[in-house]
Amino acid sequence: MQFDVVVLTKQSLLELDESDWYSRQVHQEDGLVAKALSKLGLRVGRKAWDDAQFDWKQSRSLLFRTTWDYFDRFAEFAPWLKQVSSQSLLFNSADLINWNIDKHYLAALAEKGINTVSSYYIEKGDPRTLNQCLQQYRVQDAILKPVISGSARHTYRVRQDSTHLECIFAELIQQESLMLQPFQQAILTEGELSLMVIDGHFSHAIRKTPKTGDFRVQDDHGGSVHAHQASADEQAFAEAAVAALPFDVLYARVDIVRDSQGKLSLMELEMIEPELFFRFQPEAADRLAAGLARRLAKLPG
Repeated sequence: MQFDVVVLTKQSLLELDESDWYSRQVHQEDGLVAKALSKLGLRVGRKAWDDAQFDWKQSRSLLFRTTWDYFDRFAEFAPWLKQVSSQSLLFNSADLINWNIDKHYLAALAEKGINTVSSYYIEKGDPRTLNQCLQQYRVQDAILKPVISGSARHTYRVRQDSTHLECIFAELIQQESLMLQPFQQAILTEGELSLMVIDGHFSHAIRKTPKTGDFRVQDDHGGSVHAHQASADEQAFAEAAVAALPFDVLYARVDIVRDSQGKLSLMELEMIEPELFFRFQPEAADRLAAGLARRLAKLPG
């Protein structure tokens, strides 16, 4: 067997482009993870998940890190995931990935007592217009996005006068299920908090804020990322959200916001390929590596 761990990325991020800040950032973070794994004596590789030339049975485990095109290529990704899950140990597991990939999971977490941002699901083929949905759910200002999405793909801020989005909505709802969430004003004033939970324990946190005139907090959409000292209640909330899952979770990013009442509310629980912001706390990569190595040691051979 060639590798103990293959760190997974997407094809366009495989090679370092020194002239591109985004490429440098990805390679810095993937590099921290690879170094941490190598320090534990593990044989580490880095591959694009869609590499047709690589025999995936040649790695004992696969670590999802920057596979940031899976949601655009889900028809290819899903069968590939099924195939490799029978050949290697996946971090996180295929069962967890399949659960987390569809944002209906927020309803399941709400049922378990985790305070989540209200989410209204509009299933594929729904005959209603966007405005009819807004009226029915009694939301004046909302975020519309697919239930399978990432990097703000087809994410829109909508209001009851957003007639320019009706055609986009009508086209999208014939292709995939969507969701509406009431817009959280705190995003504009305080930003969104991301708390990293590694091996069940809070590790570190960042605050993401959108650029002026936008609501998207991702840095590839102009948002800014800042270090954040998480309070005790924020840390406890993040750990409780992860503990509520019926899965073994090596790593998670818990995205939260304070709602209009000032209560912590879950926006997203990212456990497939979340950016974990190791550049803000490099030693967190060591904690991830230790958790992976411990699980790998339980495998026969």
